[in-house]
Amino acid sequence: MPSAAEQLAANINFGAFSKATELKRRIWFTLGVLIIYRLGTYIPVPGIDAAILADIFRQQQSGILGMFDMFAGGALGRMTIFALNVMPYISASIIMQLMTTVSPQLEQLKKEGEQGRKKINQYTRYGTVLLAAVQAYGIAVGLESMTGASGSAVLEPGAFFRITTVVTLTGGTVFLMWLGEQVTARGVGNGISLIIFAGIVAELPRALVSTLELGRTGALSTLFILFLMVMAVVTIAFIVFMERAQRRIVIQYPKRQVGNKMFGGDNSHLPL
Repeated sequence: MPSAAEQLAANINFGAFSKATELKRRIWFTLGVLIIYRLGTYIPVPGIDAAILADIFRQQQSGILGMFDMFAGGALGRMTIFALNVMPYISASIIMQLMTTVSPQLEQLKKEGEQGRKKINQYTRYGTVLLAAVQAYGIAVGLESMTGASGSAVLEPGAFFRITTVVTLTGGTVFLMWLGEQVTARGVGNGISLIIFAGIVAELPRALVSTLELGRTGALSTLFILFLMVMAVVTIAFIVFMERAQRRIVIQYPKRQVGNKMFGGDNSHLPL
């Protein structure tokens, strides 16, 4: 049985697509939002010495900071206004989902349909702002303690820098959250997922070049690099296989007798 993607590819009509003004408008809107997101990942937070910070991140890019920087599309390493990305929103969403199972009030809201869902989304936004502010303050304090060979990564440490960083990073996260919701409503696909996807894809070429450079210098063996590439292909193939997987529930139709003849008794299946 062909998948939905295969059916779409078989029936695609570019002539009809050229006339689908609504679909084209949604695609252009989504692309425009992603371009705005990528431009924002190059606008630095005020009060940062970009050269010293880049040197510090270069030394620690193989650790936990490098992983977070990949999900942020490089914005964390450059310490831009989108350094937190949409991670506070994801965390707030997970917390709200867990709270609906333990809080009778939230569980009741969840059962109220569209009105309850809007209320839960509003609480999620409040939680996003709170988490982003806490994380931004932690980043501000951490930046003040970062020193490289040329000095501190912060030009003028102090309360003003911390307040500026908290407002800037929190505002960037809220703006990305709003952009994601706009894409979901007026664009193509889930906006938050597309923003995360765009950030990861944007960092893939740099990650590939860094891996090949480590192989050239001898820090990583050629066999290990080949193993990583094979594992990446296998992982993608496994994900595609699971996405296309289908469980068939057998359906047996009972036999029935009409006069002297017996009808029914056929077997079929319900694909899930």
